[in-house]
Amino acid sequence: MDLLQRLRRGLGATRSLLGERFTASEWTVSPDALEEVLLAADVGVDAAHDLARRFDEARRRGTVAPGGEMAWLRAEVEALLTVGAVAVRRGAPHVMLVVGVNGSGKTTTAAKLAGRAQEEGRSAMLVAADTFRAAAIEQLQAWGERLGVPVVAQRPGADPGAVVFDALRAALARGTDDVIVDTAGRLHTKHDLMAELEKVHKVCARALPGAPHEVLLVLDATTGTNGVVQAREFQASAGVTGVALTKLDGTAKGGVVLAVARELAVPVRWVGVGEGPDDLLPFSASMFASALLEALS
Repeated sequence: MDLLQRLRRGLGATRSLLGERFTASEWTVSPDALEEVLLAADVGVDAAHDLARRFDEARRRGTVAPGGEMAWLRAEVEALLTVGAVAVRRGAPHVMLVVGVNGSGKTTTAAKLAGRAQEEGRSAMLVAADTFRAAAIEQLQAWGERLGVPVVAQRPGADPGAVVFDALRAALARGTDDVIVDTAGRLHTKHDLMAELEKVHKVCARALPGAPHEVLLVLDATTGTNGVVQAREFQASAGVTGVALTKLDGTAKGGVVLAVARELAVPVRWVGVGEGPDDLLPFSASMFASALLEALS
């Protein structure tokens, strides 16, 4: 199964919802109907309103031919998802902080990224900087054994900054290519925990100038546009450079990808469409727009 087919499968619930709504609505002649359809898929108020407004303008200008509405929408979605997409700057070693709230799939995403790095011929290291959640260290170590990836960890309750500092020193000594740091899940409303995340960020820079090179925010797609609120806070405290959207296969709220792109200008880097190690897919704006909309034409 190629990437497009896997993405189509993962977006099945969202595609089904959109298909029903598009069929039942008069969206091709009513911008308001289009906005309602998009809101149902959790595209977000701002993104849905903006797309509806642009659709109305295009209709009035005559740049949308009858029957070409879906092609127009697909192109607009792709353009929106391209906003903020920039090339990732690589480090040596390349350090990625994986952040997010509890239950978002953060630890699993970190492990899958380490596995992908190895598949692509790079050496990887996992860092268990979540020293607070029960069994978090054991969970990451189990993934490490499964994937054959070394895991740097200390005792539960250890200072996360110290764990990260020691890990980066070890990575430098070993010549490791990718260092993926699993940080503790934290509610975006807990300011003391967010401040701790800032500290971990500074420790990275002290151990290795220029690090972290990526701060990947893991968002659970089933939370819909509530995830955008989380993203704003993490962006302010941790300097988020990209998003991994997990559990797309378990929700009809796949439109949240557009809300993230439109309201935060932070690129979506990865999407999770299943539990398997290979079900974390690199994000492509054109592929996502096609998988979401092309069969609805």
